[in-house]
Amino acid sequence: TKTETHGHFDMISISRLLCGAAGPGDALRYDRGRTAGASHKAADGQRPIVVWNCTTRCNLHCVHCYASAGNHESPGMLTTAQARSFITDLAEFGVPVILFSGGEPVLRQDIFELADSARQQGIRTALSTNGTLITREVAKRIARAGFAETGISLDGVGEKNDRFRGKKGAYRAALRGIRNCVALGQRVSLRLTITRSNYDEIPAIFDLVERENIARVCFYHLAYAGRAHDLIADDLSHAQTRAVIDLICDRTVDLFRRGLPKEILTVDNHADAVYLYLKLRQSDPERAGKTLALLRANGGNSSGMRIAAVDDLGNVHADQFWQHYSFGNVRQRKFGDIWADVSNPLMSGLKDRKRLLKGRCARCRYLDLCNGNLRVRAEAVHGDVWAEDPACYLTDAEIGLVQ
Repeated sequence: TKTETHGHFDMISISRLLCGAAGPGDALRYDRGRTAGASHKAADGQRPIVVWNCTTRCNLHCVHCYASAGNHESPGMLTTAQARSFITDLAEFGVPVILFSGGEPVLRQDIFELADSARQQGIRTALSTNGTLITREVAKRIARAGFAETGISLDGVGEKNDRFRGKKGAYRAALRGIRNCVALGQRVSLRLTITRSNYDEIPAIFDLVERENIARVCFYHLAYAGRAHDLIADDLSHAQTRAVIDLICDRTVDLFRRGLPKEILTVDNHADAVYLYLKLRQSDPERAGKTLALLRANGGNSSGMRIAAVDDLGNVHADQFWQHYSFGNVRQRKFGDIWADVSNPLMSGLKDRKRLLKGRCARCRYLDLCNGNLRVRAEAVHGDVWAEDPACYLTDAEIGLVQ
């Protein structure tokens, strides 16, 4: 899918908020005041997690790929030496996590040595892969390189996944990759991007997670970017989204009740955070208060703030969905200098966006929990970065626009 970022701030931890179970990424997600990233150099403010789309080459052709990856590498992608220099810059800037993404990152020949270099410089590393190329030998190399987590994307079980990914046998190959990682004790995070065509697969995904001893599962709302721009009509209706979130919550609570705690997250729609809070206010007011404090600490969407993306050519983006807009290139300037430069109107806007938001977002009583949600979706539908996010499924009454 290439819609993932581990431990990242735009994830809503259903298991933490509903069941009180902290996961490995929660220090970054909810304890902003208490953690300053990977290095003392970050003490003047939390540094972004960086998604590095290290190659555009991929062995699959997923219908919803935000990176529009294909079976070729870009001419001019960062060389090994340039990539090493870039990673050193990130370490000096105090970046806590690099997510090696793509395309399919294991197709990049130097991926394991670069990951090892990042880890030795104090950066936590995670891998985002379709899993189909993870043989036993590749799984061993992933473990040796010290990846803290391997994110493997599935969009259903069996043929449903294969249709999404444009390749027969992709599900079987990904399942083999999952098993090879789990067998070595590698932490696996399963990913599914929710659309009208596959949301009925979610119960089967929960069953799979339980059966295969997978530690974590992330459910991604559709981001209208790359090839997924053509799937806007396949996004869930607001009523379907509410039903899906209810189902995810119910299955999460069921796992915990049965003594099978898993880390369950939803991603890229901060309306989930408010929806969860409102549900808890009805069912468990005491927990609702704790949840509200966690959500305030998180602060909502953080594109251009605590999440960044760099593509295979070295261009810096506000997040992995903003491939169409670059703030500069790490070959010309250090990443930290580009990231801190607010002379760019989009960069300064994203870092302080509440005053720029329009429509329902501008008037929402929960803006401090959501921060205007996913701006790239607003741009895709309205042609305006600061318009309301069309995927917000909360009612006017719920967000305080009508009494």
